[in-house]
Amino acid sequence: MKRIRMAFTELIVFSICISLFISYSWAAEEYNVTFERIESHKTFFDDPTPLFKDLSYKKILPPEVYSKMTYDVEAMKRTWPEVVGFKAPDVVGKIAPEIKPGIYTYQDKEKHPGLKKSMIPLHYENFFQPGGPPHAGNFPEIEIVPTRQYYYALPIAKATKRQMSKTQQNDQGYLIPESYEAGFPFPRPSGKFKAQQVMYNWEKRYIAWDNTMALQHLVGFNKDLKMDFDSSSSAWMLRLHGRVMIEPYGWYDERARKLGEIRILNFMNVTPRDFYGNVINSISYLDSHKIDQLTAYVNVLRRTRKLSGTDLQDRAVGQDIILDDSEGFNRKFSPKRYPWKFELIDEREYLVPVCDQDGSTYFTKKGLEFRNIKFERRPVYVVKLTQTDPNYIYSSTILYIDQETFLYHHIENFDQKGRLYRTVTNIWSNFPEMGMHTMWQGVLRDYIDLHSNLSFVYSFPAVWINREHVNLQSLIKGVK
Repeated sequence: MKRIRMAFTELIVFSICISLFISYSWAAEEYNVTFERIESHKTFFDDPTPLFKDLSYKKILPPEVYSKMTYDVEAMKRTWPEVVGFKAPDVVGKIAPEIKPGIYTYQDKEKHPGLKKSMIPLHYENFFQPGGPPHAGNFPEIEIVPTRQYYYALPIAKATKRQMSKTQQNDQGYLIPESYEAGFPFPRPSGKFKAQQVMYNWEKRYIAWDNTMALQHLVGFNKDLKMDFDSSSSAWMLRLHGRVMIEPYGWYDERARKLGEIRILNFMNVTPRDFYGNVINSISYLDSHKIDQLTAYVNVLRRTRKLSGTDLQDRAVGQDIILDDSEGFNRKFSPKRYPWKFELIDEREYLVPVCDQDGSTYFTKKGLEFRNIKFERRPVYVVKLTQTDPNYIYSSTILYIDQETFLYHHIENFDQKGRLYRTVTNIWSNFPEMGMHTMWQGVLRDYIDLHSNLSFVYSFPAVWINREHVNLQSLIKGVK
């Protein structure tokens, strides 16, 4: 049991990968990116190399695939405000307007009290300081840049526009599955179920493409900032419902439609050596009453086992999350199984770490600091989820979610005693010519066990992915 849980827990941080399927007419042969290729351009520590320029999609994708994945930037800039109703630069600047773009250090806190008013409280108090125990990922220096407009790929924007006012909720605020087809279900949240609508936009998120391969390097540190975990993993994922960029659109196939499958992920450990070949297969379902299926394969034991719901709350080995924390937040909203109370506790602008467009953010080996971080004023929803079942590991969760992208900036989880337990701060990558965001670099912290992780993820469109690639048995055969 312990080995099985160790095998599947690495999925937790790394379920970060949302997959891209592209018809075979686009690319006859499989192409790939390896850890070695990534590390030849940018190493994990002390490397400000702009990875997204040195290893850009234009360089790694076949020309016909890159052409299909890029859109008219001006058209995307026009269309997305029609969907959400605003542009971020037009709605911020009211809180501490004296804080102007420029470089600020932790030593400027007293000189510029507006920083405290503008930043997420935990960022200001616990992150904005020099590197040092007990946690990795502090940022002693930040660069504030003018607020940018972010947008999504034209197919996502058009699908969301078509979906507006069509998605329905029942009398408890839960989404009615048959009313949702594609895009973000509630691009302009409103009404008494506004908080739930914000969370459903995250649940139906479009980060990366309809089919994606992703590579992750994650390192763990104890309270003395000594490295105690170092892992790398690969994942393949296929979106089965709400497909808008790659044919087939809508449902992937009849099986997905019949079973209500919305996403399949195959995740495999590459390092450390003891974990190599361990595989997790995850199938997510549209129906909130249908429990998602998780299956683990432990290579050293040659054994496969279905995982139960309680496994979702197990801490990942060497990591500061549980399976329900994958991609930052991956809990299924159900009126019966660990139901949540939804509250929108604030709507305001915050000064937050924002999307990296060139891949130049990095971690330092000395002090484990997060460097080259850019901050923007962003319009943010602050949502509080309170767990009604005392048997769940968290009593509540607070999420800071961007109003323009529906992506979170920061998440705080509290234990059943109300103590701050685990947090996630993520820097998204952003590719303007694609209208796409992906996971990039993140800081995970445990405030009770005093542990932390630094994470680095490189995702790319993998046009060759099909059901065979996300079939558990196929991947098991490949590692035997």
